[in-house]
Amino acid sequence: MAKAFFRLQKFLRRTQFLLFFLTAAYLMAGSLLLLQRTRLVIQQGSRGTSASQALPGLDRVPGVGIGDPGTLQNPQPGARLLVDMDALQEPALDQQLSPRWLVSRNSELRRLRRRWFHRFMSDQEPLPAAGLKAVQHAAEHRGTYMGCFSEDSQERTLKGAVFHDLRKMTVSHCQEACAERAYSYAGLAYGAECYCGNRLPAAAARPEECSSECRGQRGAACGGVNRLSVYRVEEPRAGARRRRSVVYRGCFRAPENLTDAFPASLLRPNLTVETCSEFCSKKEFPLAVIRGQECYCGYPTGRFPLHDGADGQLCRAAPDAGGAAEGKYCLVYQTPVQDTRCTDRKFLATKSKVFVALSSFPGAGNTWARHLIEHATGYYTGSYYFDGALYNKGFKGEKDHWRSRRTICVKTHESGKTEIEMFDSAILLIRNPYKSLVAEFNRKYAGHLGYAADRTWKSKEWPEFVTSYASWWASHVLDWLKYGKRLLVIHYEELKRSLIPKLREMVEFLNMTVTEDRLLCVENNRDGSFKRSGAKQKDFEPFTQEMKDLINRYILTVDEALRGRNFTGLPREYVPR
Repeated sequence: MAKAFFRLQKFLRRTQFLLFFLTAAYLMAGSLLLLQRTRLVIQQGSRGTSASQALPGLDRVPGVGIGDPGTLQNPQPGARLLVDMDALQEPALDQQLSPRWLVSRNSELRRLRRRWFHRFMSDQEPLPAAGLKAVQHAAEHRGTYMGCFSEDSQERTLKGAVFHDLRKMTVSHCQEACAERAYSYAGLAYGAECYCGNRLPAAAARPEECSSECRGQRGAACGGVNRLSVYRVEEPRAGARRRRSVVYRGCFRAPENLTDAFPASLLRPNLTVETCSEFCSKKEFPLAVIRGQECYCGYPTGRFPLHDGADGQLCRAAPDAGGAAEGKYCLVYQTPVQDTRCTDRKFLATKSKVFVALSSFPGAGNTWARHLIEHATGYYTGSYYFDGALYNKGFKGEKDHWRSRRTICVKTHESGKTEIEMFDSAILLIRNPYKSLVAEFNRKYAGHLGYAADRTWKSKEWPEFVTSYASWWASHVLDWLKYGKRLLVIHYEELKRSLIPKLREMVEFLNMTVTEDRLLCVENNRDGSFKRSGAKQKDFEPFTQEMKDLINRYILTVDEALRGRNFTGLPREYVPR
């Protein structure tokens, strides 16, 4: 009996070991397979696909009205393009126009978004109130600490300019930003938000209520929830900096009654631009208007829209010539103060019944369009992705879930039947592919405001980028034209040339009503926070002739597709190059 029991025990031990071994082998095999598939996806995403894989083609390219087809003779053998509009009805088009590298890229973007969000949430710990007692406000910073104040988020006292920085906000950074714009006070809230103005908030709060630690400065207080840590900005060379910040807007015909058109005025002998600009900055007005010895401060309005400039000689004409001295013309300058009539933004109070996309190819100006829409409507825009740099600059919809319907529209670069049909309607923003490719390449290698180095342009990365992304530019538009339910097509170049008419068209498409003064305010703040400073000129042509032939074919295809859907074709400046 004992011998039989021993054999049974031995068998069970062997069976247990065998099961353990098989389980471990199964898990190892699964892990190796997952790693191999992940490596394959990343390789596909880095290489991209050829244009012939992304878009099917025919052997000939007909002219479509925006360029002479003769300019595209002698095509390269590998550059094949879809030009037969009947092919748009093929059920497999979404597979042909959706490269595998794009799917892997979208998955990678989602993983990065989740990783950034978890990292961001781990940094949200508030500063203990006991630790604030050791903060020496006046000793550590140039400005004078004025105290902790209560602030109503709906009616802010410090509303001259607003900045966000979830990673690097410091007291000095906020003070310098406000001083650069000629404000007297800098207020910090929530540890990451900076507000500027020339008047102190009326309601003081207890010092311990400013309990949020600055994100970029340990131990320093940066306000709290509806609480501002306020500093008076002290800048030794403030005068010189403010003079550099004044921008000449031009000579304009003056309104009939300047005193009625502008809310503040100053009459002074020997009036200078600096004197008038400083006076208007203190009054928190973005425009300084000079007529003779008279200085007026105000905003662009329907009576004074700053659209039709006059010859500068008319503003400098002598009295007997009927010039500025007789009150017909005036000089206009932009002060460092921000126009705040359109800076208030919020989330929708109730969920939107219409789910609207703001769709574009990367580098086509989507962020700029979001800036315009938010300031025109007063509501935040959302995003299919999560970009901390955009959130830092005030795009609070980045943090909101893209399907929450609390935003006026949602940014997306996605294409494909499933991704498009999720939306009820869409604003389709299209930009010249040559400009879009350059902008996206700069962003990819140097951030939102930087420029890629010359060695990067001359490396193998640039040709591979053009091959992959040029086909994506075309397939993105074609997919939205095919699957989009209700579209408004906006061309980036036309939006720049005719901002107010095109912006009004976008706002009406979003079923919103705005005033003319608010649109003029948007125009006065048109650049936003992500405009690259100037155009960095390269001493070489980045596009080879082979690249141009490829891109031009895509342009002709997209133009024909737009006309086939009764939309306006692409602007003539797109081709030939």
